[in-house]
Amino acid sequence: MRTVVISQSMYFPWVGLLEQVRLADAFVHYDDVQYTRGSFSNRVQIKTASGVRWMTVPLKGHRLGQLIDEVQIDLSQNWQAKHLKLVADALKQCPFHHDAVELMKATFDESPQTIGELSRASILYLAKYFGLDKGTEFVHSDTLGTAGGGSQRVLELTQKLNGSVYITGHGAKNYMDFGLFEANSIEVRFMDYQCQAYPQQYGDFTPFVTGLDLVANCGREGTTHICSNTTHWKEFTDESA
Repeated sequence: MRTVVISQSMYFPWVGLLEQVRLADAFVHYDDVQYTRGSFSNRVQIKTASGVRWMTVPLKGHRLGQLIDEVQIDLSQNWQAKHLKLVADALKQCPFHHDAVELMKATFDESPQTIGELSRASILYLAKYFGLDKGTEFVHSDTLGTAGGGSQRVLELTQKLNGSVYITGHGAKNYMDFGLFEANSIEVRFMDYQCQAYPQQYGDFTPFVTGLDLVANCGREGTTHICSNTTHWKEFTDESA
C-alpha cells in the first residue's frame, strides 16, 4: 500500500495539513493550479491575547488566472518583520516560543519569491521539526508530466507516484469522481480529523490556527497531537450526507 496526498501548499498551515503529511508516503505540492483570493497559500490564523488574527503575505501585481507558483510576493513591504513580531508577541508565554520564531526565520531566510515557494518551505520546516519528513517523498506537481484538472489529473498524479491509496480533505466530497478511482484500483480515503486539544494560550482551544502554535506550546512532543486517521470514502459520504 502506497498513500498519496495532493494539496495546494499553505503558509505555516494548521495541524490538519501536518496530519496529511504524516499519513503520506508521497506528498504532492499542487501549486501549478490557479491561485484564488482567500486561499491559505498566503495567509493563516494565529491566536493572540486579543483574539484570532490573520497573517497575510502581500502580493505583487497579482493577475486573475495566475498559478500559485506564478504569484509574486511583494518584497517592497517589510511584512516578514511584522509577522515575526506578531508570532513572537502572541506566543511569548509559551514554553517553546523560541522554536516557533526560529522556524519562521529559517523559512524567510530561504528568500522565497513566490507564494508557492514560501508556503512549500513553511510546510517542510514544520514537517522536519516534528519528524514528519522521514519516509515521506515531497514532490512538485509540475514535475510529474500531467495536464488538465479535476479528478482525472488527481488520478494521474496518484498513478505517477505508484499510489494505491489517495487521501484527501473534506472539500473533495462535492466534486470527486469516486468511480474513476475505483475503476483504476485506487482507494479514496478522507481525513478523519481528530482536532486533538493540546495546552494552548488564551481561552478555549481552537485547532484552526498555524502549526507554529503547536510548536510554541508543545515543542517536538507536539507530534503526539498529530494523530488523525482516515475514513473510506463510502463511509465518509454516508456519514456526511
